[in-house]
Amino acid sequence: MNRQAVLPLALALFSSFSGWSVQPAMAAVAGGDAAAGSPEPTAATAEPASPPLQLILDRRSRLLKVMEGGRERRRFRVGVGMPGWETPVGSFSVIEKTAYPIWEHPAKGVRIPPGPTNPLGSRWIGFHRDCKGRRGFNGQEHLEVKGCVTSGFHGTPNRDSVGGAVSHGCVRLFDEDVRELFEMVQVGTPVTVLP
Repeated sequence: MNRQAVLPLALALFSSFSGWSVQPAMAAVAGGDAAAGSPEPTAATAEPASPPLQLILDRRSRLLKVMEGGRERRRFRVGVGMPGWETPVGSFSVIEKTAYPIWEHPAKGVRIPPGPTNPLGSRWIGFHRDCKGRRGFNGQEHLEVKGCVTSGFHGTPNRDSVGGAVSHGCVRLFDEDVRELFEMVQVGTPVTVLP
């Protein structure tokens, strides 16, 4: 192998085993230009990856913690699922993110477009999908949901509901809080829901 091929390979191996990242532009410079002959010496600087985020929801205290590298970065007061429609407990991860979601009634199919009356507020962060269907009483009516239901974090126009056990399994935040959370997480961020 010639010198031009060895350096990019070494950088790629170093970055994959060390947990550090190499900027693509730096790897390209380190590889040199075959037409120009030998590459000029360069100083490759690698930055450590930022600690991963994790969301921990404590249903009992109705508190969502954003953890980064084992340290609490932020906390939010939340509303959770009502009795019979509890927010699922366990280990999950963010599976979808949507800005300005359309809400669809899980049993009736009625759709509410984005706007001030949308029950999901301005952001949706899904973390659990269950396709077994659900049925139960929500305090006003008996509902039967056929097919898949998804639980997630979302805003709400009903600010008084944050802090209560009032949803059909989702986690409600003040809209300004869910916007902040939306910017912090990405698809794949771990979510732990405690009883």
